Amino acid sequence: MAGEQKTLLTASPVMQRVEFLIPGKPIAKGRARHARRGKIVTTFTPPETERYENLVKMAARQGMGMREPFGGPIRLILNIDLPIPGGWSMKRQTMAAGALIGATKKPDVSNVLKAVEDGMNGVVYADDSQIVDLWVSKRYSRAPGVRVEAVELNLQCA
Repeated sequence: MAGEQKTLLTASPVMQRVEFLIPGKPIAKGRARHARRGKIVTTFTPPETERYENLVKMAARQGMGMREPFGGPIRLILNIDLPIPGGWSMKRQTMAAGALIGATKKPDVSNVLKAVEDGMNGVVYADDSQIVDLWVSKRYSRAPGVRVEAVELNLQCA
């Protein structure tokens, strides 16, 4: 060890990354629904959730281009931009656009996150179990949508 210099970071933590935008109002993942047909009970995803997950999948495919899904551990960064309520005064709308009002109303961060994670399965990564690091923010914006950055980290898989 004498004469050896240790560094805190020996290799780049990033192998590859993708960024894309899911346009429009963010939608929370809805609970699975159940329907009885005679003696058989079937489970299905609510149509609004299914449409949103398909929108996520399309945006992710466009962002990924011809690349295969990432195989390693993933850092996922989401910026959820909610529409500013139209019924608010202009002063309040301006404050919201300037990030001076916290977006403490629905949809919940965790439910939007789950819809985005599920929509990215098989496109950006093989499975959302690969996500090891997560950064999420929820704000009001004049341009609603979800900005996504997925980074494959230079780490070994378990």
